Amino acid sequence: MNRSNPKPSGSAVKRIGESVLREVKVEDAVGMALAHDLTQILPGSFKGRLFRKGHRVTEEDIPKLKDIGKEHLFVLELAAGDLHEDDAALRMAVALGGDHTSRTEPHEGKVTLKSTITGLASISKEIVDRINGLGEIALATVTGGRVVHPGEAVAATRAIPLIVPEAKVAEVERIAADYREREGAWPIAVKPFRKMRAGLLTTGSEVYSGRIVDRFGPAVAKKLEELGSEVAEQRFAPDDRQTIVNEILYLLNEGYDMILVTGGMSVDPDDRTPGAIADAGTEIVSYGTPMLPGSMLLFGYLRGVPIFGLPGCVMHDPYTSFDVLLPRVLAGETIVREDIVRMGYGGLHR
Repeated sequence: MNRSNPKPSGSAVKRIGESVLREVKVEDAVGMALAHDLTQILPGSFKGRLFRKGHRVTEEDIPKLKDIGKEHLFVLELAAGDLHEDDAALRMAVALGGDHTSRTEPHEGKVTLKSTITGLASISKEIVDRINGLGEIALATVTGGRVVHPGEAVAATRAIPLIVPEAKVAEVERIAADYREREGAWPIAVKPFRKMRAGLLTTGSEVYSGRIVDRFGPAVAKKLEELGSEVAEQRFAPDDRQTIVNEILYLLNEGYDMILVTGGMSVDPDDRTPGAIADAGTEIVSYGTPMLPGSMLLFGYLRGVPIFGLPGCVMHDPYTSFDVLLPRVLAGETIVREDIVRMGYGGLHR
């Protein structure tokens, strides 16, 4: 359906509630304001807005209008309590979009909210569901908790009909305001990443002795660098539980913002890393996640410092449980057991 040409069937006047959409000949529309955007399509080269909603038609516009097949135009006479689709979409976007987001101009009843930074998308699913339950309006978003980059869309508001009751949009504004008051945050926002310095401990006698080249360090360092952080120091330990404990405590005492321990994370009897992380005094949030790849990941806090035990898949798989939790830690979120449990839904990436 071409929403830029909502021609009423069999009548020059279409009533939408108390509002009126009136059809007039192009030649008679001079001086009148357009009720909606008009789109021009040049196959293979251009599709875009020729005239904006509210544009007042001039004599010079008539040939251009006829070139896009317009013999008639529509003038909208809004009743009290009604909103045009563009105004409705804009008001919803203003109410919902907060920190580190920008808005596009309304176009055909839609406004897109975009990220202005590289950060973590923060989306309230509760608010999205409530708004979409109102009818006649729509809110589409990306999944919360994912990394977004400057210029990337995080949400879009949409008016479904050309005319929307203002009360409907006012309800969206009320829902958004209540959420902000209750949560102290916007329903749609992007959280910036902190620059964190991580201490990395690579375990495994085969790496410690130099028999094989370490591949874990470069893979982990790359993931941190892509999000604005760094591995400040990397150390190595053999498969000795007490040595691993000592090295973890060394990294803690150096004051790093995060500790990453790689290798020896399976349930094999000779894998010492999980026990060593616990022996160091870590409050373990979870050993194991309901996500593949990355089910053997350990996460916890050691005297308030986030600590990861990273399974081997982090070296070679592009997206694992580490890629889900690391951005949340960098955004300053505290990870709890319930966060880990929820990773199973949509957590199969093989």
